[in-house]
Amino acid sequence: MPSAYYEDLHNETIEEDTTFLIENDKGTEEPEEVTITPRLVPGIRADDDDDNKVDYTGAQVWQVNTNKTGVRAVLYRLRRRNLISTWGGNQSSVDILIKPQALGNVSRVFKRENIVYNIIIDDLQQRINEENPPLDENELELQDRRARSYNFWRYRATRRRVALLGAYMGYNSVDLPMEYWRYANWGHLMTWKQYHRLDEIYGFLNYLAKTYPALVTVQSIGKSHQGNDLKVLKISNGDPKNKAVFIDGGIHAREWISPATVTYFINQIAENFDIESDDIKNIDWYFMPVVNPDGYEFTHTSDRLWRKNRRTPPVTGRVCSGIDLNRNFGYKWGGKGSSNNPCSEIYGGRRAFSEPESKALADFITNSATNFSAYLTYHSYGQYLLYPWGYENVVPPDYQDLDKLGKKIAQAIQETGGSQYKVGSSSGLLYPASGGSDDWAKAQGIKYSYTIELSDTGRHGFILPTSYIEPVARESLAGLRVLANQLSKE
Repeated sequence: MPSAYYEDLHNETIEEDTTFLIENDKGTEEPEEVTITPRLVPGIRADDDDDNKVDYTGAQVWQVNTNKTGVRAVLYRLRRRNLISTWGGNQSSVDILIKPQALGNVSRVFKRENIVYNIIIDDLQQRINEENPPLDENELELQDRRARSYNFWRYRATRRRVALLGAYMGYNSVDLPMEYWRYANWGHLMTWKQYHRLDEIYGFLNYLAKTYPALVTVQSIGKSHQGNDLKVLKISNGDPKNKAVFIDGGIHAREWISPATVTYFINQIAENFDIESDDIKNIDWYFMPVVNPDGYEFTHTSDRLWRKNRRTPPVTGRVCSGIDLNRNFGYKWGGKGSSNNPCSEIYGGRRAFSEPESKALADFITNSATNFSAYLTYHSYGQYLLYPWGYENVVPPDYQDLDKLGKKIAQAIQETGGSQYKVGSSSGLLYPASGGSDDWAKAQGIKYSYTIELSDTGRHGFILPTSYIEPVARESLAGLRVLANQLSKE
């Protein structure tokens, strides 16, 4: 989520019994740069040892009403003292994460200042433990049956093709070399009742490319910092007159609902292409479901709330890893809502496009012969449909077109699933955040550039239960169809 309030929950010091003094200032929303001395405490990572999974037992998330004058100044001071970390917020409230050691201090300050808040998560680790349960026996059986069914029919079809090829080359079918059978048995394990690991997501993409070779192609557009492929899947009927849409997810590692939603789009369009509307068929769809594969895997193995990529600190002795990829794009890089502090969660890197992930995405779009008509990047959370600009509270000349289409998309989402999305510019509806991918895409001339912040509005935040995946993805697909319809008219 694009926020000028983010500060790193990791690599922090705890001042357990410090008396908190409220200073009389303007409470600016743009954080000052501070030096953070790391110290390992429960729930906080001061190193990047993958063997030690971060434990958030006892940590709480509060939703704080910020309508009262001075509340944001209080939160700013608390955050600078490393007593809280901000998840996200809007013009009327802010969601804050409080580690267990700081609960007493923060409670006393809120009581003294008459600050109104609700506890929305009373034990973060318990919520994490419950977020992505294993499939039950019935779902496992269904998953296994589907995979076997896929494999059976692909095996039958492939066996016939291989037999014909073998006959042509003079082989008896029983004597065919093993390499001819390498594609005879494939399937995938994807469901939208679970959050999946990177290998399962990539296996699903490869499965579709093998199953529908005339329709689906997959390519690696580069490597991540840790050497993972950066995969883009294309769905196209091959018509050169088609317009093109680029959709990505997983820029921020902890936003699991984002890759889940993008892969749902892929599955629905690819598996049902023959019966899809002409609006869908007459677009070349490009999907990059996991822009930040290193960070995404890290949230599964080590720290559920990791946000950035996994860039190793360039200076020996530093302990703060990672770059916020959504502050690393090369349009108005390094401005408001980003940080030059490597320990900040909104650290934009040493220069624009310093990271292989953001650079690969940008190079793919700019070097492609395709003229993209739309760029959508899916994040969480808050239920916002945001258009540029994010770097400053200004709007592009065609903002009325963006706003009009955005409201149509939001209406389709609400009519399908009931979720209400707010529509507006990133900086106007929320606050400035520079170096974002949507601003960069708009600056490249892609007319319909949006950041979509998926569900929910704070009850679960980043820890969205798996029961939400299909409803969120389904209503989001309805919004995508509105975009396709608009492009068909232009």
